[in-house]
Amino acid sequence: MPKAYVFTRYGGPETEAFVDVDRPSPGPGELLVAVRAAGVNPVDWKIRSGYRRPGDSGERVFPAVFGSEVSGVVAETGEGVEGFAVGDEVFGSTLTGGYAEYALLPVGIAAHKPAELSHADAATLPVAAATAYDGVRQLDLPEGATLLVTGAGGGVGAAAVQIARALGLKVVGVSSDTKKEFVESLGAVHVASGPGWAERARAAAPDGVYDLVGGEVLVEAAELLADRTKLITAGAPEEDVRRLGGARVIRARDAAVLEEVARLVVAGDLDPHITGTFPLDRAGDALRTVEEGHARGKTVIEVAG
Repeated sequence: MPKAYVFTRYGGPETEAFVDVDRPSPGPGELLVAVRAAGVNPVDWKIRSGYRRPGDSGERVFPAVFGSEVSGVVAETGEGVEGFAVGDEVFGSTLTGGYAEYALLPVGIAAHKPAELSHADAATLPVAAATAYDGVRQLDLPEGATLLVTGAGGGVGAAAVQIARALGLKVVGVSSDTKKEFVESLGAVHVASGPGWAERARAAAPDGVYDLVGGEVLVEAAELLADRTKLITAGAPEEDVRRLGGARVIRARDAAVLEEVARLVVAGDLDPHITGTFPLDRAGDALRTVEEGHARGKTVIEVAG
């Protein structure tokens, strides 16, 4: 039977286990994908701990498979599926988790993988890169404007810096001093996080802010803007940013965004910066690397074909 890495209840790492699962069957408008790579994100362990993402509804069914982004090969198509066939290489957001040998993808959030793109790189795009792209496009800053990104050293932040640079924006990236070299390598002017960071960033006179931290950092970032409609966050609840005059990132969650971020990777404008790869049987180690904050860049689980 196919293997999957799951959590059996809400809690810590003690809830995690490998289990045998039935091979999923695709419903109407769904693809069954033989997974070749799965992205690992901080939201994975947060969900295990009980976090509910905006829009989540209903009770979670346990055991629940970790992960929400994969790249792989179509093994079966559901009723009514058009534009995809068995054997196609695809990537996208999952319905059933990604740390597994098989996953279900809705066709609306799946795209064909370019031949020039590895499965590992493709698996990093549906969450971090797509969120970054949605946010930068939502701000709609003119070419030459300055974007400030808080949390610029993380997965979404690093992608946002690169996408903004590819669109002709100047970027100021806020991160810890330990990630200064990394953030500068992406093309951003680095500002050290911590007490006084906003004063250090004020001289840059940002035209927009993409916040990935929330809390007091979001409040301080808002004070740098003359136009609060150019404040967005993926790091704070809707009510927090609304009080400041800004908005949450609106996720497009469609194939067009996946195709665009893949194009940016192929063109050399976006580097997923994979810094750790693990086989499926070490999925717990991969998740721990991200949960403990040791990852700089993206972590990927690779599944043997």
